[in-house]
Amino acid sequence: MDNRTVVEMKFILTLFLLGIEDYMLPCFTKSIFGFDCPGCGLQRSAAFLIQGEFVEAFKMYPAIYPIILLFGVLAANKFFSFKYANQAIITLMILTVGTILINYILKFI
Repeated sequence: MDNRTVVEMKFILTLFLLGIEDYMLPCFTKSIFGFDCPGCGLQRSAAFLIQGEFVEAFKMYPAIYPIILLFGVLAANKFFSFKYANQAIITLMILTVGTILINYILKFI
């Protein structure tokens, strides 16, 4: 890539990052029923990750890191076959669901 293309891509990414919070979707469950759903905080957590605020991302939605790890293993398994892929994917799925459920239960305590 030439230097101009890289500069243009950085400019577009900067504009995207500055305006990402303006386009977040409201939680349908919270707006209708008045309480958080298990996925509440995921969008804001992803925005914190993009901005480089890793601790705030974890505080907002602790399951963000197991989700990223799971998607990373799924993507790697799509392109490269490795021996214990199925066991790793199942373990990460259980870890992700467990983290989501524990976080959701702790919100109500």
